[in-house]
Amino acid sequence: MADRKNDFQKEEQVFLEHLQKAGLKRTAQRDLILEIFLRTEEHLSSEDLYWLVQKQDQSVGHTTVYRTLKLLTEAGLAREVRFGDGKTYYEHHYNHEHHDHMICTECGKVIEFFSPELEALQDAMAEKFGFKLTHHNLRILGVCSDCGKMESELYSAASGALPRVRVVSGKTK
Repeated sequence: MADRKNDFQKEEQVFLEHLQKAGLKRTAQRDLILEIFLRTEEHLSSEDLYWLVQKQDQSVGHTTVYRTLKLLTEAGLAREVRFGDGKTYYEHHYNHEHHDHMICTECGKVIEFFSPELEALQDAMAEKFGFKLTHHNLRILGVCSDCGKMESELYSAASGALPRVRVVSGKTK
């Protein structure tokens, strides 16, 4: 717990430095949004974070939450991720290891994973084609083991069509 507290202090300092460089002021609302975002280790849309913030301070508007998420992203504290359901989600980025995502198209479950084999393969492909790799994100769409156990008809997108995705997010434990 003490290590996580220290991480929050580092992240708060990174955010404050970014605000100063951008010529913006530190506000109680931004501090609250930062604190709630850091405490929530899940993929959050701006709407998800807004509802979490509303539980503590109803005076904070959705626009303030959205703009603060953009500031967190610019500061390197958050990362935007898209899972194919038309929404943008945010996850912790600062001091978090790189990972990719598997998304269940039936229940919306998101599984984070890291594969050294996939990392090596992408590096080899970049080298083969003379491509300078700077970033990547991989999302694999399919059916999780829980949904796969159900014998009911599972939705399957036609060849070439994008599958339907329903991401479940914003749950607090």
